[in-house]
Amino acid sequence: MERNIRLLIEYDGSRYDGWQRLGKGHGVTIQGKLEDVLSKMTGEQVELIGAGRTDAGVHAYEQVANFHTNSNMKCWEMKYYLNRYLPGDIAVNRVDDVPERFHSRYNAKAKKYLYRIAIGDVPCVFDRKYTWYSFDKLDVTAMKKAAALLVGEHDFKAFCSNKRTNKSTVREIYDIDIYADTRELQITVYGNGFLYNMVRIIVGTLIEVGKGERRPEEMTAILESRDRTKAGATAAAQGLFLQEVEY
Repeated sequence: MERNIRLLIEYDGSRYDGWQRLGKGHGVTIQGKLEDVLSKMTGEQVELIGAGRTDAGVHAYEQVANFHTNSNMKCWEMKYYLNRYLPGDIAVNRVDDVPERFHSRYNAKAKKYLYRIAIGDVPCVFDRKYTWYSFDKLDVTAMKKAAALLVGEHDFKAFCSNKRTNKSTVREIYDIDIYADTRELQITVYGNGFLYNMVRIIVGTLIEVGKGERRPEEMTAILESRDRTKAGATAAAQGLFLQEVEY
């Protein structure tokens, strides 16, 4: 009897060309590595479905994925096998059986992303793969004002790198939280879905506000323009983490 298995995965995306499997001759991906180990484990050709397609260099605390198999292995046996044979920068924290119709991507109701920005006097050598360092002092109050204008349902085409998309670019952001201490500023973006590079462009634009290069009020005009060139730079990949997927 075919089973539908769900995985809860965390990974360091530093050395990968993103989540999505690429064709032969292309780079190494998270999905590709997982599918290789899953196929050896089950003796089947496994196709893994991920909740989100994180970009090259982006990390995940909780990526959700599922696959179908006829294997009789117990879930704890799968978890043990996967963590034994996967590289050290990918870990599977949970394995469980789910209903046949469960789909990691289509059933997802919301996602939460975390972006980490180092702001100390000296960039931390050991955090360089997981934060984007700002040499400029950032005005957190101004950034929060700008972020508040993005909350709600809007057309986020100006915050999308894919110029050729024919699909709707309307998304709803439920909340943007900005927290800062003496060494790090963290931006958490929570919404029902995200466009290509959307979170990184939001962060890049908020940083420009924090530097005083833009006024918070400009966010409304950027949204209304639906023009990518009106928004800020795309923030570096290494500071971004997929934090949680809700169902």
